Amino acid sequence: MAVFVLNVLAFILIGLQLKPIFAHLDRPALLGYSIAAPAVCAAVIVVRFVWVMLYAAFGRIASSGGPSFRGATIVGWCGMRGIVTLAAALALPIGAFPHRDLVVFVAFAVVLGTLVIQGMTVAPLMRLLAIRDDGAVEREVRLARVETARAALYAIGEASEAGLGADILRRKYAARLERAEAALARPGTPVDGGELAELESAHRRVHAAQRRTPTDLRARGVIGDDAFHRVEDELDWAELGTESIARRD
Repeated sequence: MAVFVLNVLAFILIGLQLKPIFAHLDRPALLGYSIAAPAVCAAVIVVRFVWVMLYAAFGRIASSGGPSFRGATIVGWCGMRGIVTLAAALALPIGAFPHRDLVVFVAFAVVLGTLVIQGMTVAPLMRLLAIRDDGAVEREVRLARVETARAALYAIGEASEAGLGADILRRKYAARLERAEAALARPGTPVDGGELAELESAHRRVHAAQRRTPTDLRARGVIGDDAFHRVEDELDWAELGTESIARRD
């Protein structure tokens, strides 16, 4: 929310400065600004595209593992400008920087142009180039699930507490680790969750029964709205606390 508000504030400030700039421009100056803005915008797009393509080409020659032409095209096209460009223009001192009005106007034009032209055409370009998800995020998620389950088991082993609660946690995270390792080794293959799946099923039945009870009590007039909402809030937190991290896809 804070980032969103700051972005909106930057656009408001640039808009407030554009109005006086237009107010004192004569026709020749306005024509010059109108030529400079699209020229700079085009240069920004072309320079980034050429730079990314050269980087990709040299990378493939040097290591035979650089990005593909289609991937480099997407990276080169994703050169939208935004809050940093506007902030740099707004930081220029008023009256003490030569051609400040032109810089502010061009910065706004570049941000608007790249956001509209490039931002709104990224998805169609990806469909045109048939860009597909390489599954890197899913692989990282599976790896993170394995490591977090291992960390949980290690923490339980380090703890001095013993008893039913610790044993339940140990069995729960051991089953979760087994399931996460199987998913990491065989991505896309359905894996039987074993004890963990049974525990999750039991949790779902328990939560369903718990949620029906306060609703029934309120309907019969045993509890009022205030008590109902407090119990409902407690059930929400309890359900979030027991929700499985490793959901089935």
